[in-house]
Amino acid sequence: MALIRCEFFSDALELSTSMTVILPQATKAQIGMRGVVTESGRHPTLYLLHGLSDDDSTWVRRTSIERYVADLGLAVVMPQVHRSFYADEVHGGRYWTFISEELPEIASSFFPVSDRREETFVAGLSMGGYGAFKWALNQPERFAAAASLSGVLDIAALRRDPEALDSSGVLETVFGDRDLAGTPDDLLWLLSEGASASTPLPELYLACGTQDTLIGYNRTFIDAAGAANVPVTTSLGPGDHEWGYWDATIQDVLAWLPLERDRST
Repeated sequence: MALIRCEFFSDALELSTSMTVILPQATKAQIGMRGVVTESGRHPTLYLLHGLSDDDSTWVRRTSIERYVADLGLAVVMPQVHRSFYADEVHGGRYWTFISEELPEIASSFFPVSDRREETFVAGLSMGGYGAFKWALNQPERFAAAASLSGVLDIAALRRDPEALDSSGVLETVFGDRDLAGTPDDLLWLLSEGASASTPLPELYLACGTQDTLIGYNRTFIDAAGAANVPVTTSLGPGDHEWGYWDATIQDVLAWLPLERDRST
């Protein structure tokens, strides 16, 4: 595998930013790492999103994601979005525009990542779980599957009760004082809209530990998906909001992704 920290300029953000990228590499002499690649030259791609207190390097630093994807021929693109909630901030940068429009174009111009829907996936943890579902439900034509790990999945409820997560004013910085219910930032509203849209929604995977303070938001999302007749693969079990849980659960997500598994070595 190749691990690349890429510094680049974003027109959407009007500043320099970064992404960390894992690219498949077929190897024979590397002990413990076989690695596979596709024959097409463009790799199936997972956009993997970070949480509120993290950055684009955190998945590599705190899990074994590089080792987990080695046998899958899967590229992983991990962007930097700071504390933006993957939104165009009221007082800050246009991070939704960056993530949903600019990043895929830049990544595919720099690296051999696929832009085919059936080979493109998104996942994230906490704030990134919210971002993954927000991106997939707003742009279902882009993704075959999306996964949330311990996600902040009822942003309107969180906005009404920010003490549940936020004591530093980040939600006000990002969203201002507006009500988020019934907007493209509201995953529950996106579920109801997507259920009747012409483009099928991506496959959805939701995992959250039952000791996690966000479990209530996850159960609300599951109920809303059921009401909208949107199927969701769920994994609710023992676990808290911590990296041991996410390191284990990302392996379940990778096993669940609708990948073609018999790739060329």
